[in-house]
Parts: sequence; C-alpha cells; structure tokens
Amino acid sequence: MTSTTATQSVIPHKLTREERKVIIASSLGTIVEWYDFYIYGTLASILAKQFFSSVPPTAAFIFTLLAFAAGFAVRPLGALVFGRAGDLFGRRYTFIVTIICMGTGTFLIGLLPSFASIGMAAPILLILLRLVQGLALGGEYGGAAIYVAEHSPEGKRGLYTSWIQTTATLGLFMALLLILGVRSYIGEDAFSDWGWRIPFLVSAILLVISLWIRLQLNESPLFLKMKEAGKTSKAPLREAFGNWTNARIAILALLGATAGEAVIWYGGQFYALFFLTNTLNVKAATAQIMIVIALALATPFFIIFGWLSDKIGRKPIIMAGFVLAALTYFPIFQGLTHYANPALETALAQSPVMVTADANECAFQFNPVGTSKFKSSCDTIKSGLLKLSVNYQNINAPAGTIASVKIGDEVLSADTPDFTAALKAAIVKHGYPASADPDKINKPMTVLLLTLLVLYVTMVYAPLAAWLVEMFPTRIRYSGLSLPYHIGNGWFGGFLPATVFAIAAYTGNIYSGLWYPVAVAAGSLVIGLLFLPETLSKDITKD
Repeated sequence: MTSTTATQSVIPHKLTREERKVIIASSLGTIVEWYDFYIYGTLASILAKQFFSSVPPTAAFIFTLLAFAAGFAVRPLGALVFGRAGDLFGRRYTFIVTIICMGTGTFLIGLLPSFASIGMAAPILLILLRLVQGLALGGEYGGAAIYVAEHSPEGKRGLYTSWIQTTATLGLFMALLLILGVRSYIGEDAFSDWGWRIPFLVSAILLVISLWIRLQLNESPLFLKMKEAGKTSKAPLREAFGNWTNARIAILALLGATAGEAVIWYGGQFYALFFLTNTLNVKAATAQIMIVIALALATPFFIIFGWLSDKIGRKPIIMAGFVLAALTYFPIFQGLTHYANPALETALAQSPVMVTADANECAFQFNPVGTSKFKSSCDTIKSGLLKLSVNYQNINAPAGTIASVKIGDEVLSADTPDFTAALKAAIVKHGYPASADPDKINKPMTVLLLTLLVLYVTMVYAPLAAWLVEMFPTRIRYSGLSLPYHIGNGWFGGFLPATVFAIAAYTGNIYSGLWYPVAVAAGSLVIGLLFLPETLSKDITKD
C-alpha cells in the first residue's frame, strides 16, 4: 500500500447528502417497525378490553396475543414476498411499498373503532392490520440493510448499517417514553379509555417523514448496474433457496448468526423488562425507567461496534458477544435479583419449597400465544409458584396423587378452596415479598447490569446487517438475507419469553429458563466459528 492510499484509508469519509438521506430514510422505517412492536406488546391488556370485550378477560387477552403473534407468524412469508420483489423490481420500489403498508397499519390501529362500537368487525380488522404489518415487516429490515449497504463506500458498510441497528433500541426507547409520558399526563383512566390511541397515531409523523425522504431517493447503484448488465435474477427465490450453494449460506446465516443474535437481543431488552416486572415484581414504571436509562447509555455502542467491525471484521465482534452472553447471563440475572429485590433473594435461599406430584401430570408449559390450557393439579401449583417467583424442588408421587406444595411446615393441596389466594398468603408468610420494596432497590447497580445486557445486544446486532449483506450475491441478496433474519428474530427470538417461562416452570428454578438463550447463543458461536466466513474484505460490487 502506498503512503497516499494509507493516508486516505484513515481519513474519515464525509457523508454525502444522498448517503445521509439513505441512512435517515432507512432508519426511520425500522424505528416504526420496532416502535409498533413495543407499543402493541406493552398495551396488550388495554387492547384486549377494547377489541375483545365480548369474551371473558382471560380469553380476551389470549385473542389479543394471537393477533400479536399473527404479525410474527407471517414475517418469513413477507420476507419471501418482498425479498423476491426487491430482487426483481428494485430496492427503492419495494422499500417504499413496505413503509406504506407498515406505517399505515400502525396508524389505522389507532383509529379502529372498539368492539362496543362495531362488534366483531373490530377484532377482525385488528387482526387484518397485524397481518399486513407482519408481511411488510418481513421486507422492511432486509430492504433497509441492503439499501444502506449498497450505497455505502468500501470500508464504511459496518458503520453506515449500524445506524439501522440502533433503530430497534430507539423504537423501544421511544415507545416506553411516549407511553409513560401520555399515561402520566392524562391519567390511567383516560389512557385506558382513549389515550392508548395516541402512541399509534403518533407513528404517522415518522411515516410521513420517512416516505417523503424515500420518494426522493435513487435506486441502489449496485442494482442499477446489475439491471443494465442484464444480470438480475429471473427467479430469485428458486435461485436463493433451490440452489444448495445459496441455500447453505441462508441456513448457516440463520443458525450461526441470526438465531444467536435474536435470543441475545430479546433476552437483553425484552425479557430483561419481563424479568424485572413479572419475576422480581418491580413496579412497571420503575422498571421501564431503568430500562430507558440503560438503553440511553448503551445505544451509542451500536455505532462504535459498527465502526469497529470495519476495522477488525464482523465475525470477531459478533462471536465475542455470543461468548460473553453465554458465560454471564446467569450471574447477571442473579445480580438483578440481588439488587432489585434482595428480600426475594433471601427467601429463595432460606425458605425452600417442595412440590409433590405425579410426574406424568406435569406438562411442559410452552405457551407462546396463550392458547394452551394447563389444568392438572401439578400444573396449577407450578404455574402459581412461578408467577410468585418461587423456586421449588420436585418430589415424585404415585399415579393419581393430587399435587401438593410444602412451604416450611405448611402443606397446601391443589384442591384447596381458593388455592391461588391461599398459596400467595403462605408464600408471603414465609418471607417471600409480594413486590419489590422501592426503597431497597439498588437502582445504580440494576441499571449497570441492564446496560451490560444491552451492550451485548450492540455487539451481536451492530455488525450483523453488514455481515448478512456481504454473505449473499447482489442478484438474490434481498431474498437470501430476509428469510434467515426473520426466522431468527421472529421465531427464535419471538418465542423466547414463552420458552423461558416453560423451562422455569418445568424445572422449578426461576433462572433455569436462561438455558434457552445461553444454549442458542453457544450453538451459534460454534456454527459461526466453524462455518461462516469473515466478509470484511469482500467487494459486493463484483458478485
């Protein structure tokens, strides 16, 4: 390398106006994606009352979760539909269609009449809008990552695409802040009545800005070059997944990259909030504020790790994130218990609980969308204990035995009248706190641990877009990239909370469910190290 070239390589590349517009337009679209995900999930209980009020509350919540899950279920289908369109007709065209579908769906949810107003049409329209959103989301991320990467100069793809990667965290950040702000300003009653619509309607601002910018953008230069040369794929799906060479890349990208990234992402941000509120019984507002602070502290590291991946490679940073998560998830979550609810930690150590039941009656309570029913006496006790954040040991009993639980010297049978209330009273009596004491929460240390979890997210997610883009040839890039990404994040990540809960209920330990993200991250580490290439030096203009 000549001295002139060496000097140029370290001079920062100043963003052109077009590059800046590309990054902003792409980022705003994916912010809308994650913003919608969080507001819908956070407001599920309110949406259940608004759109499924004709059925009992529990069933209403289940139907709301089913509508939520519908968006996840069709994301891989959206990846195929819009991936094919992006490879056939261009990135810009597909990019505009996905943002219109996604943003309009979010906005219209805020305008939907309730069940009380239009009856069954209300939940039907809600589910249809979720399906439209899910299909659009399947094409949005791939389009955003590819569009930015194909506009990026050599040596800057990691940095430029890392702006896309910040959007998941920024979407969560915006959703939590807006919901907290509106709730505080208008009050809980007004928020439950009509104020819940505001977060959905606000998405229109992001939609209009993002669409306005996207309409001014040019087509990807790599796609135009390929189109002019007559090298575009005539059947991108068949070429991407019917050809073993390309299909192998997609499979390895899923198992060696996106699956591990997804469980760390959902574990470090989404499940961490669930763990604080549902397991440690920290008040929702307190937990959300601590998560927001952690996000604010860690978000700049998306850009830092994206920049670093242009220097040392994508693979080392992502693999390091897998290693750190696999090694430290257990102590970090145990640390959250220690600092956020020390009374619970003490009770777990000093007041062992024993469950005696016929093992054949104890189900593995995997319930991703809330539709399964677990009614055996064993399941009743175990789910009740887990909801109260109580560890327990299992004792096998003869077939036909009614399950019972021993707490200290007190024994409760599953057929005890008003069992749930009796169990809660006995647990509290033996030292288990009903909720975390706000005065005993060590907020700085809790935020520090939450920040560490988000830092792992930045490590595995920041370089991912550039890595995936560089794995696939230009002619099938949209199709090839989108499917493994959305299977990884939609299924491996989306089912994480339900899987973690089921494992914990089965084993009796509130931390045992962490084996799921740890095992997936470790598996991706092994597969990624052995089979996925480093792509930093790849010239994507020549494939």
